[in-house]
Amino acid sequence: MQKKIKAIFKSQPVMCTAFLLAAATMFIVPPDKQYTGYINRAVLIQLFSLMLAVSGLRSAGIFEKMTAFLMKKAGNCRRLSLMFVLLCFFTSMLVTNDVALLTFVPLSLIALSKMQTDKATILTVVLETVAANTGSMLTPIGNPQNLFLYDEFNLTAAEFLKTLLPSGSVSLAILILLTFLIPKESFSADETKTAQINKLLAVCYSALFAVCILSVVRVVPDIALLAVSLATALIVGRKILLKVDYSLLFTFVCFFVFVGNVSRIDAVRDAVNGLLQGREVIASALLSQVISNVPASVMLAGFTENGRALLLGVNLGGLGTIIASLASLISFQFYRKQDNAKSGKYMLCFSAINFSMLALLLILEQCLNMTA
Repeated sequence: MQKKIKAIFKSQPVMCTAFLLAAATMFIVPPDKQYTGYINRAVLIQLFSLMLAVSGLRSAGIFEKMTAFLMKKAGNCRRLSLMFVLLCFFTSMLVTNDVALLTFVPLSLIALSKMQTDKATILTVVLETVAANTGSMLTPIGNPQNLFLYDEFNLTAAEFLKTLLPSGSVSLAILILLTFLIPKESFSADETKTAQINKLLAVCYSALFAVCILSVVRVVPDIALLAVSLATALIVGRKILLKVDYSLLFTFVCFFVFVGNVSRIDAVRDAVNGLLQGREVIASALLSQVISNVPASVMLAGFTENGRALLLGVNLGGLGTIIASLASLISFQFYRKQDNAKSGKYMLCFSAINFSMLALLLILEQCLNMTA
């Protein structure tokens, strides 16, 4: 039993921590009617439906087909790496940062396996990771913290874009410049047949994805979205339900309970409010370095009314340590499983680029605030 608990904690540290925090606060604030107000039902339903839709689109073979096409167009290693970086940046806006990395990092590792140098592979994977984390910040559905904060603070699309567009644009420019560090070595794609797109799955899950978008922009009610999602999965293929990250949903529920209980403890609420007041960006960015930006956004949302500053802070906070954004661990896990992987070099490269970009973007935002 003890080994099983250790295994669960090792595989899902954030979820387990969230559960322990929620359980601990329940002894201080016993369960009552107010607990029902803690849970943001719309966010949970939208997250569930988005994960279902994206998993369905992946199973349809759309992403693999697109990658195969681009690989044929690449003339050299640098251009191929740039293509993968741009793919991660722009697709993460729609399919989330973790899904973009799950899709394109394995493909880029296969494509770059012929290279004689580690530099191209390590730089490409690191830049893909940064691209997914910074590209995903530009839409409400790009990552879980955006979806939560967009709904929690009732932000408009204009407010959301105005908050994050400067940092996102600068990040894209930096990423493009950094690809010039990748060797310009000739590259040729394998002439292997790629899997065909399953048109039925593509149509059904594209339609579900569209309904998800309409729900996020508050056109379709969340209950209607849930009904459409379940109906699609049950009719098209029930196995897709197994691909949903239920641990992430449970983690959100635990943090909702934890934050709800803590906000009812006067001394704690007043202390956190005092620390956050006027420091939302830097405080949330720093906290993200330790517990990652998704739980940081949920934990701090109940202690500030400045949703835009918090939104900016947790998104910039996805840069920095490898756990600042849990999506970064996906890339690292793929890389370290490669033959002759050099994890030390990877971490040095990852840390140098991430912390440099984090510092630069925080300085940029400070300058923009001073001139506003």
